[in-house]
Amino acid sequence: MKAILPKERYSQAGPISPVVMVTSVDANMRPNIITLGMYMPISHDPPQVIIGVSPRRYSHDLIRDQGEFVVNSPGINLAKKMHICGVKSGRDTDKFRESGLTPKLAQKVRPPLIDECYGHLECEVVNMVTCGDHTLFVGEIVAASIDDDCLKEGKLNLSAARPIAQKNWDYHTLSDL
Repeated sequence: MKAILPKERYSQAGPISPVVMVTSVDANMRPNIITLGMYMPISHDPPQVIIGVSPRRYSHDLIRDQGEFVVNSPGINLAKKMHICGVKSGRDTDKFRESGLTPKLAQKVRPPLIDECYGHLECEVVNMVTCGDHTLFVGEIVAASIDDDCLKEGKLNLSAARPIAQKNWDYHTLSDL
């Protein structure tokens, strides 16, 4: 037997989501972090990703107005700091200071990397699509970096990186499977 879900619970029938921490900056170069479960690689050539951000979120306008963002990949060791960045608003909180995370200069875009994250995708916005109550930002990857110890034969080593997946703010790492 299968349960029939009401509309407000449809997402419960879907899979868990990867969690990323996206950095952006305002016009004065003040950085912000938003935690997102709406992330997906969308193209290999050119390399592109999509992030979904609600227009109610402070980061939405920063990404739209500045046209750049960085997708930072956290390991499970950052779950508490990542959660802080997901529940506090950057309108009135310096999330780097509040979470104890470290901004690091990016190679090609203005938003900083999060030094404690194992991977970083520096992106320029090439398209925006409104989908219901979120905007999908398509970012072309212009630079990428990863911690050396998270690579094994040129590929992501899940046991070393320990990426985060979530459902209902319940965080896990796939490397434990």
